[in-house]
Amino acid sequence: MELVERVFERRVSAADAVDAVSFSMHLAVLTLELRLEYARSLKDRRQCVRSLKDALRHAFNVSVAELDEVIVWQRASVGIAAISSSRDYLRGQMQQVEEASIRIVETHGGQVSDSFVEFFPEE
Repeated sequence: MELVERVFERRVSAADAVDAVSFSMHLAVLTLELRLEYARSLKDRRQCVRSLKDALRHAFNVSVAELDEVIVWQRASVGIAAISSSRDYLRGQMQQVEEASIRIVETHGGQVSDSFVEFFPEE
């Protein structure tokens, strides 16, 4: 029981140390709406979306997820998120991610029909 108490005390003291240091973290979320006109099946859609997700994760070290249910094979929504202490860095990174996404999707015969970026906390 003493071991559990000591571990708990260490966690509390570490949490107090984090609270004492003042720093800000920023989150950027890029949402892409994709049109995949060539997709004739769910398999075609998955191939394009998976290629996009894998390439962005590898190149930019960002979190990528498909946001919508598979209702129409020719459309997809993808969310990309990144976190940093610098909002300016995130702004540049999201611009690069968007440009890379357009190239990747066009390689697979689709296009990015819409995109928008949100930052948290808001300015």
